[in-house]
Amino acid sequence: MEIVAARPAPDPPRHVAIIMDGNGRWALNHALPRAEGHRRGASAVRQTVRACVELGIRYLTLFAFSSENWKRPKGEVQTLMDLLRFYLKSEIEELERNGVRLRVIGDRDGLDRDIQNLILFAEQRTEGNARLNLTIALNYGGRREILAAVEAMIRSAVAGKLDPGCVNEQKFEEGLETHGLPDPDLLIRTSGECRLSNFLLWQCAYSEFVFTQTLWPDFGKAELLSAIEEFHQRERRYGGTRG
Repeated sequence: MEIVAARPAPDPPRHVAIIMDGNGRWALNHALPRAEGHRRGASAVRQTVRACVELGIRYLTLFAFSSENWKRPKGEVQTLMDLLRFYLKSEIEELERNGVRLRVIGDRDGLDRDIQNLILFAEQRTEGNARLNLTIALNYGGRREILAAVEAMIRSAVAGKLDPGCVNEQKFEEGLETHGLPDPDLLIRTSGECRLSNFLLWQCAYSEFVFTQTLWPDFGKAELLSAIEEFHQRERRYGGTRG
């Protein structure tokens, strides 16, 4: 009898980005205040980070608060900011133990000073870690990021520091907040919504998208594995033809 060796499991995507959506609907479905949905969402962040470490995913980027989210009711925004404070204080030890490096992208000037200080402390505390690179997008907008990169290049050209004839994608990406990070291989959005919502517009040009009906507070390792399984069924051709 011939014994067929099992195929090795494919490597996980190098970089996973997630639009965490559905906290409010989860709370509504459970007849709970929206604040409770956000608290359960913070727990889902913890579970997802742990799962990425276990699976060997090297980069995880989470969309936590967009530049448009300030339009939400003040009480809800305050809850989100308080949860952010709590996360930055309570999770630092676990991030350190698990070899997770934390970085934050977005407009920090729009955040309270104490939150800015907590972010800086967490980044400095974990900057030597390399097992998982965790990036949190806070007060972030993809269009604003692209405009800022263009404006920086214009200023450099006017100052004579940049030859407009030498502008290329690599030079442009140096002005993005994600400079130094690989583009996402897989973008996941929870709660059934099927749009980017101004998240990593440049970086996701060739990402594979997986949209799941799961609300973010219910997201965990099983849902992440399901999305990765779907990712492995895709053929990434980057504009080329089928091999």
